[in-house]
Amino acid sequence: MRRARFMPAIGTPLTDEELLHEKGLEAELAMLANSGIRSIFVAGSMGAMPLLRYQTYQRLVEFSASLWRGDEIMVGAGDTSFGRTRERIEFLNRFPLNGVVVLAPYFWKFSQEDLIGYFIELAAASRHPLFLYDLPQVTGTKLQLETVLALSNTPNIAGIKCSDEPGYARLVKDRAGERFRVIVAQPYLVDMCLRHGMNEHLDGIYTVAPEWTVAIGCAAEREDWSQAAEWQRKLSDLVLVFREFGMPAFTPLMNQRHVPGNFVPRPFRPLSDERQRELLARPVVRELLELPRANASSR
Repeated sequence: MRRARFMPAIGTPLTDEELLHEKGLEAELAMLANSGIRSIFVAGSMGAMPLLRYQTYQRLVEFSASLWRGDEIMVGAGDTSFGRTRERIEFLNRFPLNGVVVLAPYFWKFSQEDLIGYFIELAAASRHPLFLYDLPQVTGTKLQLETVLALSNTPNIAGIKCSDEPGYARLVKDRAGERFRVIVAQPYLVDMCLRHGMNEHLDGIYTVAPEWTVAIGCAAEREDWSQAAEWQRKLSDLVLVFREFGMPAFTPLMNQRHVPGNFVPRPFRPLSDERQRELLARPVVRELLELPRANASSR
């Protein structure tokens, strides 16, 4: 089978003033690289991009681009309007990136015809390949299949990140052709997706547990599906815990993995001491935190 490509949506470690915690970002990227990760997504929803100060966003991009030595780095640029998103893209044009990822604009609702024009014009403004980002759970706007297929033939629109139900991603992949990359966010179904040819995966939980993520891919490459399922169960248990405790769980999990900084800007509130103790006592979390920081590619 074709080798799996995992792209963790990295968190943005912050100082008390909500500026970039540079030591934290350095530690985070080192942990990912040492675990066998070769691609990253910067300033996505896990990176809390819409909540960041603009100067923090700028430094995050600049510092990530200078630090990352893997194969691929993509950066989120979607904002609430064409003008605001284009400004971000113009800023990103300065850096050696592999792609910019753009949500449907949120706050107001737009027609599919509006969205087609929006993405075509943004792709023309970008010196990097543009990737659509379908996240209707957050934006309130679904990129309809017909819209994506129309855009898949547009110069400089190179693919889509699908965070909705997996059947939609399958339809896009089957109908859009090989040139158009389909990157899925299905952390409960990584092994099953790999078994059926969906080889590109992007999610924030891969930042928290890169070793388990890479181990699924290595087992799948050997076609050891029972081993892949064992690693998948661990990852799925971790996702369930993360969703139970919510986004504020990101900070103690990363801090316990020796990555400093606060990963959830205001108005998020940190977990109470009691809730942190409860989180860290969960069996799957204890197992994760006992991992040595080593390359998982041999598993």
